[in-house]
Amino acid sequence: MNSQRRVAAVIPAYNEAQTLRAVVSGVLAEIELVVVVDDGSTDGTADLLRDLPVHLIRHEKNLGKSRSLADGFRKTLALGAEVVVTLDGDGQHRPRDIPLLLAESGQHPASLVIGSRLHEKKNIPTARYFANRFANFWIAWAAGYPINDSQSGFRVYPAVVLEKLLPLIEKRPGFVLESEILILAGWHNIHGRPVPIPAIYPLAGRPSHFRPVRDIALITLMVARHLLTRGLYGRGLIASLRRSAPETE
Repeated sequence: MNSQRRVAAVIPAYNEAQTLRAVVSGVLAEIELVVVVDDGSTDGTADLLRDLPVHLIRHEKNLGKSRSLADGFRKTLALGAEVVVTLDGDGQHRPRDIPLLLAESGQHPASLVIGSRLHEKKNIPTARYFANRFANFWIAWAAGYPINDSQSGFRVYPAVVLEKLLPLIEKRPGFVLESEILILAGWHNIHGRPVPIPAIYPLAGRPSHFRPVRDIALITLMVARHLLTRGLYGRGLIASLRRSAPETE
């Protein structure tokens, strides 16, 4: 299915010593070309990967997830990737689900593919669930189509989309890049296709780096800026309120 496409993975990591090696080993079982971005970790995260065949990028200080993804994307594009899978290093995304997302990408090679978790409401911390729903509303409005899980970092990106949009947003703070790329892709008639994945929040894992109030505020400000530049984009609001895109079973 993917033999004719060069697939790479990007894994941003910040203080993921508890989980990263297992995640990376699982990804290597699915994808040969793996880029890990150590975003200024202080717990020896990168040292755990010394014997694994990955491309490692190290930030001297913590620059945020958006910058880590941007640096990882640039590396995979330089290595000739045609499709880029992203997933987090904290164990919330199962590497064995990568073939599900790649299968959807193979059926719709011009689209983004997003691992969607919000169907498992009972497994998601309440604050995170409602913060994600809030973000979905605004991002879908600005993008102009329904989005099931705008905050999921488990995705598949066509390289051509990254090449087109990355120069516009590569220096965004925090978690903004992942949201903004959905908006800009929507403006180019490139939509995200949801694939259901489990909602996993390990009890023994480290606290999430996502801070609902601060990060949703940054995302909302970014969305508001885009909406204002398009005169509030009423057509996008109407389109975003259509029945959500079906999730692939």
